[in-house]
Amino acid sequence: MDFKNSAFMYIIGGIVGVFVIAQSLFFLIRALRRSKELGISSSVLKKTVASSAVFAILPSVSILLGLITLASALGLPLPWIRLSVLGAVTYELPAATAALNAVGQSISTPITDPSSFTAVAWVMTLGCITPLLIIPLFLKKIQGGIHKLQKRDNHWGDLFLTAMFLGMISAFLGMGISDGLLSILTLLTSALLMGICGVFVKVLKVKWLENFALPISMLGAMALSILYANLLPAHLLPAGLWN
Repeated sequence: MDFKNSAFMYIIGGIVGVFVIAQSLFFLIRALRRSKELGISSSVLKKTVASSAVFAILPSVSILLGLITLASALGLPLPWIRLSVLGAVTYELPAATAALNAVGQSISTPITDPSSFTAVAWVMTLGCITPLLIIPLFLKKIQGGIHKLQKRDNHWGDLFLTAMFLGMISAFLGMGISDGLLSILTLLTSALLMGICGVFVKVLKVKWLENFALPISMLGAMALSILYANLLPAHLLPAGLWN
């Protein structure tokens, strides 16, 4: 029996999905009622809904790619649940990878051990609870401290925020290059494709490309990683990967 794709897991996923959709519909209806009270015209509402739908659907392509990547090892329900609520590709994939590496397994192979699956589920879930505690309890104090720093010296305030951002990026980069040359080439390819998209958006003013930049960089890097895997010598490839 495939416990990762069992009926129980799909039932949980369905309950979570219904809750998320119901919550979205609740706030949508409240927003529409409030807009009528404010006298906002229907044409403005239609344009707002259409633009919001576009900006919500297009970036979700990258989430779909993350779901496909995680589903190969974790089955469909768990990634579906995680990415439907608080999860993000930039968190869920590294969290699952780190948990599997800790138990001596890889994200590229299906999990067959229930204990390993449980460990991954706990890591992905508990790690995402932290922001739920930090934001309501400490966000106001953190923002106040940053604002005070910026008032005293805006240069140091900006430098502090930049340092935090680069620290976060460096943590992801460390995981991205952990598998050797293939990972490094894939990472550099993704960065190059994102840079090219940035040139089109910022310099050439191709604004519609902004919503496709992340999926393009991910898909392009994934496609070229297959080429790299077939060109590189076997001893330079990650364990368990063959040409």
